[in-house]
Amino acid sequence: MCRVLHVSVSGYYGWTQRPESKRSKENRNLMEAIKTIHQEHHETYGSPRIAEVLRHKGYRCSRSRTARLMRVLGIRVRTARKFKVTTASKHHEPIAPNLLGQNFSVEMPNEVWSSDITYLRTDSGWYYLTIILDLFNREIIGYSLSSRWTAESTVMVALDRAFLHRQPPPGVILHSDRGVQYACKAFRQQLNGYQMIQSMSGKGNCYDNAVTETVFKTLKTEWMYGKRYRNQQELRQGLFDYIEVFYNRKRLHSTLGYTTPATFLQQYQQSISMAS
Repeated sequence: MCRVLHVSVSGYYGWTQRPESKRSKENRNLMEAIKTIHQEHHETYGSPRIAEVLRHKGYRCSRSRTARLMRVLGIRVRTARKFKVTTASKHHEPIAPNLLGQNFSVEMPNEVWSSDITYLRTDSGWYYLTIILDLFNREIIGYSLSSRWTAESTVMVALDRAFLHRQPPPGVILHSDRGVQYACKAFRQQLNGYQMIQSMSGKGNCYDNAVTETVFKTLKTEWMYGKRYRNQQELRQGLFDYIEVFYNRKRLHSTLGYTTPATFLQQYQQSISMAS
């Protein structure tokens, strides 16, 4: 081996007796921590989020070093795939004005909510997931899963749950695309009953509801891809685990300064209490 590798015999024995360097020990410990974090977060974190978790745990490790060690370990983030488009905007229902104009910065909770619908696949067929998102802390505050595409079984159920969860004051803006479920009379009456203001994206402009669509992309990439659900019951349990346990309370969001939606809201409430 020494001849093949062009290493002296004395040099080899010197290497075997030399104590492990401080840098080598640090890298070994960091790689063990990286593997643990990667598994704990369902193999969804890239180097920026893993570096943040390492920092929270007391490790000193830059993003570039984290990325390098992840390459050594062969750890990669799941890649996104294309999914079905769900918006059925060819209808004759009234269209609400776009009150956001792609301005997704919100100063306080229950100021602007956004919503969207997507398809999720199981062995027993397709199901429709509707979410209601508070743009302030990116928390999913209400959602529904249905085998039917009607407003009564999708958006109206999700909105009822969001309203019950948050109990917001009058004047909340609910932004969505132009789908018939959001434009129909029954949903508009529900919004009026809750004293909410309706807003809709511009025609054919997917960026007007980009935040909510990004949540769907994240869910499918991090949670749905590579998993198999046999029926609605298994899918419902999987969504509960992702939304209630992981996404709202554990997943770090770069938009929120690498905190979770629950922590971000808690910090806001504490700052308000201290100010008063």
